[in-house]
Amino acid sequence: MLVPQHAVRHAECRRQLTQIVPVCTVAHMDEMLTVRVQRGMRRRLERRAKAQHLTVSELFLRALDQDEPLDGLTAARAELVPQARAQGIYTDEDVFALIS
Repeated sequence: MLVPQHAVRHAECRRQLTQIVPVCTVAHMDEMLTVRVQRGMRRRLERRAKAQHLTVSELFLRALDQDEPLDGLTAARAELVPQARAQGIYTDEDVFALIS
């Protein structure tokens, strides 16, 4: 029996589609930012990025990501310090005395 050529191609495509193929996801950046740095800092950034096998952009983005949680702590501290001062809490020793 003679099988039509398109049926053979269809079967081959189905076989290829069922194979497991590794997928690489790439995130595309939408915007560009120019940053001015002090004299010599660019070279330091380039050396540091190279040592970590990153681009300067990746190093910069990683630093921003690591800095974000600190913003939350700073905001919480700014809100809580006045409340602590109102209760007479000024130092670490004052806190330890309360919880000990």
